[in-house]
Amino acid sequence: MEVKQIHSMAQVDCAAWNQLAGDGYPFLRHEFLLALEQSGSVSGQTGWEPAHLLVIDENELVAFMPLYLKYHSWGEYVFDHQWAQAYQQQGGHYYPKGLTAIPLTPCQGARIAFQATIDPLEIMHLLLAFIKQLSAESGISSWHCLFPDPQQAELLRSLGLSIREGVQFHWFNRGYGDFNDFLQTLTAAKRKMLKRERRRVTEQGIRLLRIAGPEVSERQWQAFYQFYTMTYLKRGSHPYLNQAFFQQITATLGEQLLLVLAVKDDNYVGAALSFIGANTLYGRYWGCYEEYNSLHFEACYYQGLDYCIEHGLKRFDSGAQGEHKIARGFEPISTYSAHWIKDAGLANGVEHYLARERRAVQHYKQEATSYLPFRQ
Repeated sequence: MEVKQIHSMAQVDCAAWNQLAGDGYPFLRHEFLLALEQSGSVSGQTGWEPAHLLVIDENELVAFMPLYLKYHSWGEYVFDHQWAQAYQQQGGHYYPKGLTAIPLTPCQGARIAFQATIDPLEIMHLLLAFIKQLSAESGISSWHCLFPDPQQAELLRSLGLSIREGVQFHWFNRGYGDFNDFLQTLTAAKRKMLKRERRRVTEQGIRLLRIAGPEVSERQWQAFYQFYTMTYLKRGSHPYLNQAFFQQITATLGEQLLLVLAVKDDNYVGAALSFIGANTLYGRYWGCYEEYNSLHFEACYYQGLDYCIEHGLKRFDSGAQGEHKIARGFEPISTYSAHWIKDAGLANGVEHYLARERRAVQHYKQEATSYLPFRQ
């Protein structure tokens, strides 16, 4: 087996890539990663230079790993700015660094795909050796793998990489028949709160539409994109993704998209876009022009819960952060990232930092669990 590096998803066959990626996790699909590149949302100019690794055995693709050369640490949701600053204060150059991640997408999943008959440890040894050689030749300071699934995180830990832990809040479908069935598992106070929030949306004259990707009209996509950009503009920043990206995934991944639109007086007033996996709904983008009472909770959470229950999805991953999700039945789960740093001094400092941070994160997770709203 040999490792080959490519600098565009257009250089690898879509069918061969997707055969290894499967269709259960939309963000690893060839179509998603290609749309990021071809739309210009991800490129050397935006600080995400594609440098994907393919493992070839007798002219057959048997494994792959997305890889980017990063020239900053934005859009990653695992923050290493302090590491970069510490290294640069010592006269080192932290950027570019190697990054295996789904750009701009903090959703846990496989980061290395391989044929079922191949030993994952052998593949990872091969890829890590290539990365270290690349580091020696091109000067990348480090390699980081963000949000791998727990199994791949353990694989990377076994190879000696430093593992960083984080917390997200996910909702789990425990065989509920409908939303009211879920409500019955909550304490009386929280059950009353959720009912009140849903009722307030209706009392403001707002109705919600759930539209499958292929059925979304051009006007509805235009409205969604305006809401999406508003989320960033309100914070004084610019959106990571452009309109061309959404147009391309609509054409190539439409079956895995779900758009929720909020309508008031025949006008769209908010929107939330999710991706549909094999057993998980992934809430990704949200926006509105003006704030309405409880609309964010309805569009981003309760509509997603309804969808999961109706379609038998087991989990709702509504994105990073958000302690307010706990009171609405979203449970704290552990997330992981793996880190290899070439400079021994910085690597040692990071390892000690992560050990302290890990204890704090585990304590935080336990404390968050104690606030879950479920009846005893």
